[in-house]
Amino acid sequence: MKPDRSLFVVEDDATFARTLKRSFEKRDYDVVVCHDREALLVALETAVPAYAVVDLKLGAGSGLECVKLLSARNPSMRIVVLTGFASIATAVEAIKLGACHYLAKPANTDDIEAAFGRAEGDVSVALTSRPTSIKNLEWERIHETLVETGFNISETARRLGLHRRTLARKLEKRVVQ
Repeated sequence: MKPDRSLFVVEDDATFARTLKRSFEKRDYDVVVCHDREALLVALETAVPAYAVVDLKLGAGSGLECVKLLSARNPSMRIVVLTGFASIATAVEAIKLGACHYLAKPANTDDIEAAFGRAEGDVSVALTSRPTSIKNLEWERIHETLVETGFNISETARRLGLHRRTLARKLEKRVVQ
């Protein structure tokens, strides 16, 4: 692997991972795809990349664990977290764990590569005065609690005062894109 153009893609959606791999290879990156935390651990035994793209939700697990692993191996690694479950809580945790950027899906290679290059925040981002909807507040609270419990649905439901099946139905409505 070229050390300055090495990239790990940690994504459980095989089609999306393959698309990202091809797109980044066309941009002269050396890409390794890992579909879960275990595959990432195996890949880290042979190489430590300069860049990583990590999906927030990996099957039943959390991509935040992968962000922590990658950052521990190389604190200067540029890690971008992709998610169809964007929330303030997970964005904050991803950055605390070592990600340099957090993008909501759908995101393309241009968006990701631009995120790798952005070392600082953007003070010109527009502040909206639109109040957050109750649905979004509910979703952010659910996701925050999921992160706190390590994505344990039963424990999350207990902490939120919901029946486990009710929480599962709410989660099914927000399908990963």
